[in-house]
Amino acid sequence: MNEKILVVEDERDIARMVEYNLKKEGYRPLVLHDGSFAAATAAKERPALILLDLMLPGLDGLEVCRRLKADTKTAAIPIIMLTAKGEESDKVLGLGLGADDYVTKPFSLKELLARVQAVLRRSAAAPAPAPEKLSAGDIELDAAKVTVKLKGAPLELTSKEFELLKALMAGGERVLTREELLEKAWGMDASLELETRTVDVHVGTLRRKLKKEGRRIVTVKNYGYRFEGGR
Repeated sequence: MNEKILVVEDERDIARMVEYNLKKEGYRPLVLHDGSFAAATAAKERPALILLDLMLPGLDGLEVCRRLKADTKTAAIPIIMLTAKGEESDKVLGLGLGADDYVTKPFSLKELLARVQAVLRRSAAAPAPAPEKLSAGDIELDAAKVTVKLKGAPLELTSKEFELLKALMAGGERVLTREELLEKAWGMDASLELETRTVDVHVGTLRRKLKKEGRRIVTVKNYGYRFEGGR
């Protein structure tokens, strides 16, 4: 193990408890109690994972997540959001910003550690981008450079949105199940605990960013998605 994990949590009792148990499991936790320096600390320390509370002083967790995913130095670092909010909208918003998973307070330490292990395992198993270029209509994707252009202009995508788009475009109009897309974009075994709803959330934001070209991502009811590559 020995992976460095950044914990951003303002409730000090919870932070101490999480820090103690991470150390006990062989991790190296770094703890911050507000969001003001979270993105800068992540860029400097390059942790293997970030545990990020949603409700923080300084900058809230959602804004911290936005900044992390917008910075090339930190965009690939997986994030587990910790939140006292149980509403579906909060979870969907966090996942839509690029978070990899979430844990709702109050949580058991056993569950939290299991999710940490699962996310780190998925991150380690994620395949390197294939050195190939894909295009359809006004979309140009360069897998080697990890870039996407829309009508010749750079398009900013989160790492998960990029991997989803690459998987769909590379599918050759084949229908891909949500489980397949989870495995391709998150580098995970479908048996690992992550809701297929995650795929729907990311596909929704991807379609919006692609504007008219988003129509190429076609929903196949009760199955998954396919990408229409024709003009």
